[in-house]
Amino acid sequence: MGGVLLLAGCAADEDRDDKGGKNGSGGSGGTSASASPTSATPATSATPATSAPSAASPTAQPTPTALDFTPDPKRVPKNAAEGRRLALAIVAGPESWGPDFVKRSPHLSAPGSWPVLDANCAWETGPLPPSVLASVTAHSEIPAAGGKGPLRVAATVTVHRTESDADWEMAETLEEALRCPDQQLRQGERVTGLGSLGLPYGVGGNAHASDSLNESGFYVNDAFKGRQGYSWYQVRIGQVTMATVVKGAPGHTEDLVTVLTQAQVTMEERVKKQMGATS
Repeated sequence: MGGVLLLAGCAADEDRDDKGGKNGSGGSGGTSASASPTSATPATSATPATSAPSAASPTAQPTPTALDFTPDPKRVPKNAAEGRRLALAIVAGPESWGPDFVKRSPHLSAPGSWPVLDANCAWETGPLPPSVLASVTAHSEIPAAGGKGPLRVAATVTVHRTESDADWEMAETLEEALRCPDQQLRQGERVTGLGSLGLPYGVGGNAHASDSLNESGFYVNDAFKGRQGYSWYQVRIGQVTMATVVKGAPGHTEDLVTVLTQAQVTMEERVKKQMGATS
């Protein structure tokens, strides 16, 4: 996963670990500049016949403008059951995070649940939007031991009905950190000082996903003193969005970006394998 940039997010009864974006609608437009017509101008001097011919320039290779991945129509989920099977096949469990991670309890989010960031910047649980076929979050952790707190992580896979719906989730997820830099995850847990950055394909080293975004901030838990690091990273490939989140804990010195990378790469490889052409 070339140049992966990673960082923050969490939700509802099971944290903003279950956070997904909200469905929306709209569009984007570009600005085109009109080139003024130019008239041919005679050359002021002729090139001498004795001039040596210039060396042929190598043919420039076109720069890709979009992710080179096209889903196989036969493997694209059409209903909720197919969407959930796909999400479960993609979502990263503890084995995707590293050898010290185990399942948290409950490990999987409740079917049909959807996190909503309310007007007071607190996360609560709502129903699954019509634009979403399925959304699954898997919770893992390195348990507290040896004077260290529990290092908790989660991975979320959301399968939308269309690529446009998934695109809107990305946009609205990016907006959430701008609207609410301080967020209540649940009782006794919050994040503060959130910042967000969107990186579409071809920007900032993103050559692995159609769109990506990251958030970073601080995690505060009443169970232990001090602020900890907090990172959320989310990408879109076709109609599927995949997110990873890690909440720091006392005694852990791991680079949160590194912690996120392995699980995120695993999910991106899985979605391409699950939905790509078989021949």
